[in-house]
Amino acid sequence: MSGAGGSLPRYIGQRVLLVIPMIFILLTFVFILLRVAPGDPVSAAVGGKLSPAALDQRRHALGIDQPLLVQYIDYLKSVLRLDLGTTITDKQPVTDVIKQNGGATLELTVTAFIIALVVGLPLGVIAGRFRDSGGDVAIRLFGIISYAAPVFFVGLLAQLLFTIKLGWLPPSDEADPITVFEVPTRTHILLVDDMIAADGGAEKDVLLHLIMPALMLGLLICGVFIRLVRVNILQTLQADYVEAARARGISETRVLRKHAFHNALVPVITVIGLQVALLLSGAVLTESTFDWPGIGSKLIQYINNRDYIAVQGIITVFAIVVVAISLLVDIVNALIDPRVRY
Repeated sequence: MSGAGGSLPRYIGQRVLLVIPMIFILLTFVFILLRVAPGDPVSAAVGGKLSPAALDQRRHALGIDQPLLVQYIDYLKSVLRLDLGTTITDKQPVTDVIKQNGGATLELTVTAFIIALVVGLPLGVIAGRFRDSGGDVAIRLFGIISYAAPVFFVGLLAQLLFTIKLGWLPPSDEADPITVFEVPTRTHILLVDDMIAADGGAEKDVLLHLIMPALMLGLLICGVFIRLVRVNILQTLQADYVEAARARGISETRVLRKHAFHNALVPVITVIGLQVALLLSGAVLTESTFDWPGIGSKLIQYINNRDYIAVQGIITVFAIVVVAISLLVDIVNALIDPRVRY
């Protein structure tokens, strides 16, 4: 028992140590990728508005006239100080941009993830339980389509159906302008701010605006959960201990609930870190499609303006978030499945 107990802290320590080179590699990749892009970001962002002397002064202030090695070292030092720089186009600290827009992205991605679990897990169980039936084929087809369909294209179709044809849901934005104006900002998460203010009308408005983008983004990763749960349900139902449980007269429903579903959740937890990365990348397209005021829409704006300081800072935050959640998932996985510790 003491050896097994000691293996968990050792495993956690190893995972934490692995995070350091992983973040270093990600930061290096982000730095190189943005520097090899052709053109001058200052000229692309504000070139038509400033004189050549002013442009040179702006380049010197940003440090992009320095050798790449100097820029790289300065970049790593600034990240360690939690200083992500100042945007070229609107001269805002990148940390302020993330603070002001991160709540909207968090609201969207968390809701989408809940939708993916609520839809994907039951459908995966049904598909695994009734293998090769018509329902199984339909569910697998739905999972493939939901994963492969471009989120922006499906989003446009949803706007056409639910907004223009049926008039059920608002087409875009996080809420009506009057709701945003009247609700005091406390957490930068509009739905939470509405709940704190106890404004039922504002909550309803935010939820109506949230349904379409969260549903489109949730369906993007729903197919992954369907496939994982189905495969593991099938494997578990063929295991010897399940056959023994059936031989003792235990009902199929209890076997499915007590044994198969529990084991099927382990790989789902394992891939949550990867799904967070998929959610963040999908959020960029979803926010652009629905004019959602999150970090993804700001990222597209800064990419179009060639503001690589802002792009670099936002992508750095995305990368660190993915690594942190992957570490947390590894720890949770080790707690529920001791086999991964060895």
